[in-house]
Amino acid sequence: MFEILNNIEEKENINFHKPGNNKSVFIETYGCQMNLADSEIVLSVLSNYGYNETNDINNSDIILLNTCSVRENAEKKIYNRLNVLKSFKKNNPNLIIGILGCMAERLRKNLIDKQSIVDLIVGPDEFRKIPGLIENLIETGEKGIAVKLSKVETYDDITPVRKDGITAFISVMRGCDKFCTFCVVPYTRGRERSRLHESIVNETRRLFDDGLKEVTLLGQNVNSYRDGNFDFADLLEMCAKAVPQMRIRYITSHPYDLSLKLIETMASYDNICKYIHLPVQSGSDRILKLMNRMYTIEHYKSILNKTREAMPGIGLSTDIISGFPGETEDDHKLTIELLEELKYDGAFMFAYSPREHTKAFEMKNNVPDEIKKRRLSEIIEIQSLISTNLNKNLVGKTKEVLLESVSKKSDDFLMGRTDCNKSVIIPKGSFKIGDLVNVKIKRTNSATLFGDVV
Repeated sequence: MFEILNNIEEKENINFHKPGNNKSVFIETYGCQMNLADSEIVLSVLSNYGYNETNDINNSDIILLNTCSVRENAEKKIYNRLNVLKSFKKNNPNLIIGILGCMAERLRKNLIDKQSIVDLIVGPDEFRKIPGLIENLIETGEKGIAVKLSKVETYDDITPVRKDGITAFISVMRGCDKFCTFCVVPYTRGRERSRLHESIVNETRRLFDDGLKEVTLLGQNVNSYRDGNFDFADLLEMCAKAVPQMRIRYITSHPYDLSLKLIETMASYDNICKYIHLPVQSGSDRILKLMNRMYTIEHYKSILNKTREAMPGIGLSTDIISGFPGETEDDHKLTIELLEELKYDGAFMFAYSPREHTKAFEMKNNVPDEIKKRRLSEIIEIQSLISTNLNKNLVGKTKEVLLESVSKKSDDFLMGRTDCNKSVIIPKGSFKIGDLVNVKIKRTNSATLFGDVV
């Protein structure tokens, strides 16, 4: 799973405003990096029909919520947000409110029937239809619904509207064919399909020419990327060669088909960041089988061992689901033992959340919520201690850091990342966003390094 984003409170100015556009759209993005990339596609589509993005929700013509359905809590956030937006609709009856993305596809009937303020429901493969749905809504008052999943749509020909900054996401494929029993992605985003490799490499070059310093190649499972005879390792190598002075990252990998070829490619190029997010989900083979993860713990460990042998010091993170149906205390202990053995730099840890239409939704032996919470708390505590100790080992060492943004806590500090994805805070001084600097680490906590430029 990807890290959770929510850009309601922090919306940056954009660098793509068509002078003739006289209508405004305010967009909020929830969920994964793929959703953030999708929002940039939506803004590009709307910019060709007279809309520019605004940071001012009070004076917008359209409010769009780009949603996530991975966990129940993500959907609750959207329903709570719609309750807040009722006052906006009351004050401006002409305001258009739309739900985009995974939740739109999954709960379209519920959203139209029970949420009277919602005017548009658009799934992740139907963004091209948004302008037409808006036009029809204005002319006829008819609410717009477009949620059909596609076997071919990749938005390959659309240049996303990207935020100001020095990093960007590039979507290389869409959908997933793995059908893990807990996951709604195959049902909300459809089957796998990949973009042409030439298009991705050209987009990478354009971003470098525009002054960006780092790109992240995105996919629900990038290891499934295929364009003819080219696989993801080939694509990663082509991008690395095309922009040797630009950092290249990717997310997310599935352990079943992360290849030795990909590990060797990563090790061969200095500009490919030495970081892998490799979701394990559970330390129990029995639970992995129930999840339909298609690998064993032994296989998973062998991948990590080969990765660390090829790239000593590589940053590794994972996903853990606690309280999957049928999980016993012994299964839980196996997960804890795995964390203690493998020592990830970080992890995204969640209590199991039932999702309709998945196979796990029909499973029996559900773990009581109080036990889920207790097990999750234990996992978080152990991983936090592991992360803290790993970071403490970096005190006194010097790391190369790409400065990405102003620190959230103070304008006098800048935040950057090492190539193995460690967040680093330094005094701003005379440095600026986009600088690549060497930082001597002075202190740490479980999530962040602090230091001075040397």
